[in-house]
Amino acid sequence: MKTTFQILTAPPETNDFSPGGKGKNLFELQKLGFRVPPFVVVPAEVFPEKPDEAFFEKLASEVLQVAPFFQKNKNLRFAVRSSGVAEDGEKHSFAGQFETCLHVPPQNLAEKIKHVWQSGQSDRVLEYRKNQKISGSQAIAIIVQQMLEPEIAGVAFGLHPVSGDRNQKVITAVFGVGEGLVSGKLDADTYIYGVEKIETQLAEKTSAMVFDEKTGAGLIEKDLPPDFWKKPCLAEPQILEIVAALERLEKHFGHPQDIEFAFANDELYLLQTRPVTTLVSQAATSSHRLTSKNDGETIVWDNSNIIESYPGLTSPLTFSFIQKMYEAVYRQFAGMMGVSEREIEGSREVFSNMLGLLRGRVFYNLLSWYRALAMLPGYALNAEFMEKMMGVKERFELTGLPQRTRFQEKIRVANMIRIMFSNLRALPKMRRDFQKDFNETMAEFSKINFREKNAWELMQLYQNFEQTLLKKWKAPLVNDFFAMIYFGVLQKLVVKYKLDESGTLHNNLLCGARDIISTDPIRRCLRLATDIQNDDFAKKLFLEKSPDELVSIFQSKNLPEKIELQISEYLEKWGHRTVGELKLETITYRQDPALFLKIVQGYVRQGITVEGNASEIDLEMRRSGEAVVAEKLRGKFFKKLIFNYFLKNARDLVSARENLRYERTRGFGTVREIFIEMGEKFCEADLISTPRDIFYLTQNEIFEKIRGTATTDNLKKLVELRKSEYQNFEKTPPPAERIRTTGIVYLNNLTADGARQMDEIAPPIPEFPNSPIPNLKGIGCCPGIVRAKIRVVRDPSEVATLDGDILVTTSTDPGWVTLFPTASGILVEKGSLLSHSAIVSREMGKPCVVGISGLLKILKTGDVVEMNGSTGEVRLVL
Repeated sequence: MKTTFQILTAPPETNDFSPGGKGKNLFELQKLGFRVPPFVVVPAEVFPEKPDEAFFEKLASEVLQVAPFFQKNKNLRFAVRSSGVAEDGEKHSFAGQFETCLHVPPQNLAEKIKHVWQSGQSDRVLEYRKNQKISGSQAIAIIVQQMLEPEIAGVAFGLHPVSGDRNQKVITAVFGVGEGLVSGKLDADTYIYGVEKIETQLAEKTSAMVFDEKTGAGLIEKDLPPDFWKKPCLAEPQILEIVAALERLEKHFGHPQDIEFAFANDELYLLQTRPVTTLVSQAATSSHRLTSKNDGETIVWDNSNIIESYPGLTSPLTFSFIQKMYEAVYRQFAGMMGVSEREIEGSREVFSNMLGLLRGRVFYNLLSWYRALAMLPGYALNAEFMEKMMGVKERFELTGLPQRTRFQEKIRVANMIRIMFSNLRALPKMRRDFQKDFNETMAEFSKINFREKNAWELMQLYQNFEQTLLKKWKAPLVNDFFAMIYFGVLQKLVVKYKLDESGTLHNNLLCGARDIISTDPIRRCLRLATDIQNDDFAKKLFLEKSPDELVSIFQSKNLPEKIELQISEYLEKWGHRTVGELKLETITYRQDPALFLKIVQGYVRQGITVEGNASEIDLEMRRSGEAVVAEKLRGKFFKKLIFNYFLKNARDLVSARENLRYERTRGFGTVREIFIEMGEKFCEADLISTPRDIFYLTQNEIFEKIRGTATTDNLKKLVELRKSEYQNFEKTPPPAERIRTTGIVYLNNLTADGARQMDEIAPPIPEFPNSPIPNLKGIGCCPGIVRAKIRVVRDPSEVATLDGDILVTTSTDPGWVTLFPTASGILVEKGSLLSHSAIVSREMGKPCVVGISGLLKILKTGDVVEMNGSTGEVRLVL
């Protein structure tokens, strides 16, 4: 269709035409798959400096020709809205500054376009720009959109707009169109979606704004029947759908969003989205302030990553142990990056407080983490780059940083680059040396009979072993760093070279490595299950006996010799690899073989064998990915050379990363054995009531008791107190994954009516069984499309087999891998492309999606979904 004006029905392909902030966001919403009333945009560049009446008449005529939704229905009414070039940005929304015209009939379209366009030149807009110190373009585009006739409309915020609490979503709604709410003519219901419940504040809604059917002249205020006055505008399913949209938008845009929505014919429509701007001015003094104040320092705590290693409650002994480990690791990392020993030593307080323990759960202290980040060379030159590289999502303005000139900082950066290239060249040898030294240490300690040692000797043994863990960890650190770099570059090259529309080809290319040690337990379990099923006597035992009975049979050597040998070898090599394996209090397969035999029993009962799981899908994915690269880069020698270089190194580094992490598990296993025996010695001395009470004490409390420097003599009473606290922690819901405290941390977070209610540790969002389930989106980690029932699993020790269901959980650690063969797919709420579940699923060729926000709030066991391991999309089927 030939037109005079450039009218946008899709995002512009060049920068020659601007849809403005609001128009750009509407196109983005369409792209994300949200319901948006059909619209077109007249770009800002279309309007001359002084348009006349004829211009607006011709423009309106062409809008009606171009708008496909009008061609289908000549009786439509329009909403004519502004879309300023500087509108709906991260700092300034221009909310309410421009005019909006609703229910515009076609014959009045030219008049209303002119009216809205002229509002962009009004005195109030100029004053707003002046007060907000906004420079740049004053141009506005115009949106012409199909007018809805909603039953309900409202506004929703991705955080509390007053307190800034990100654990809350605030929704306001009215009956009818949203103009009654925006203009303030009508009282609105308010729903605060917290982490314990939905707080509902109902208004008395005696009227609604609706279209005047009689005159067709626009909106009128219409009286509502009495049964609507106290009726909630929104039901719980609708609230949940809005919240899911807010969470998805925040994840996409990187900021909490302020949206306008409407329900028409019981379907949710989004009318606009923009970043929440009301808290920007508060950032330096409230929710993002990380400097001192009279009431103490503000700290942001986060466990979205560390929960994979330390799920659920973590004992005082484990926390005191890992606190020391993390301090040593971060100090070594800083040294690797070129930070001087003097500066590291001067920041001892930062490194010793990288972790926190809140209600028995391990959290990262992001204030300390961020201060450590700020020490790195290059931070002062380009803080934003360093934040992206290290995965920081929020900007924290730190005070008291060392003042250096740009020249000094460039020297530090050059030194860091020199050190890192040196480490990269030496990495293969570093890994070999580390493995050799570590194996020698493990072999030495494996010969020691801890039961023969007294408490003092056990303490000395631990301290000697600790030095191995603390001082020889450079190779895993260097490998981790470069794994992150090379994997990230590989991912970007896939997009840059346009090798794959979805930008996920790198996942296929990393499949089928065959050198990741984490899959060895699975292969051994499958072989064992196959041999049991091929032996009638053993199969009968595993089908009929309980796990405890099987342990007795195994220990009595009444199993076939081949099967007995396989079980013994598994427990010897992999007995420490279990759920929560990095927590010292965890009971491992080696301690309780019944836990392992229960898993094998599940394989036997389900008929899972090596043959049934000897899939070549991972190798097929790898080969297909390589074929795509070869085809797309045919004749492009240098691009192919660069891509293959990063692919080869990414494969090597990612595999080595997973393998080196297993050495940490082995090391922690030895520490566990030492402290278990310490518990026996303390129990024999009547210092504690049972051997496992040792886990309720910290390292220092144990060693000070031995040395004679303890300030608490009655350890039984101390253990009793700790047990009582942990029992309460177990009964109450866990903290949110990200919380903020100011001043005394425990005071702020353990007082229900404290001064900072928004900083309380609060329970999780409740589930609403009858809610409609929106589509979910995460990070695709391993390709494949699966349609099946889901099984929500919170504790894998309670599940013997998934029987082909899709595994749904919060996070996984290496102990979960024995469940993977019984699953048809894997969905994980937390995690990244380099998390354990992502790496192992790629090795096994199991479709996997991680990082799915709100997964366990929305899905429940028995739901049928279709998951796409490439795109990360999860769609409810039934």
